[in-house]
Amino acid sequence: MARGDAARRERAEAPARPRLAGVKGNRAAESPLALDRVIHERMRLAIVSALAVNPSLAFNDLKAILRTTDGNLSVHARKLEEAGYVRCTKSFAGRTPRTEYALTPAGRRALEAYLAHMEALISALG
Repeated sequence: MARGDAARRERAEAPARPRLAGVKGNRAAESPLALDRVIHERMRLAIVSALAVNPSLAFNDLKAILRTTDGNLSVHARKLEEAGYVRCTKSFAGRTPRTEYALTPAGRRALEAYLAHMEALISALG
């Protein structure tokens, strides 16, 4: 019992932490400090970034740029496609299947909002 009382006293005497303020550039539907969880994952951010500077990329080109595996790329690309951030087009070049990825307008807006949020967080720290 004495330990519990001492711990409560220490917490009561500790200075209150300042509340975190909102940061511009966040997603409106979430808390002010929330990041877009779809883009925030490292591989998905890399995919969206690569597609932001290229009109489209074939699966193998994207895989080579990101230095990842077929399975890893396809899982993350599918997640981005489900979110509406990436468009996937499948076709054939002769008998060879070809998968192309391109950033959608919603994906570009999401990336810009994510980057603005990260810049705001960085400037709030410095």
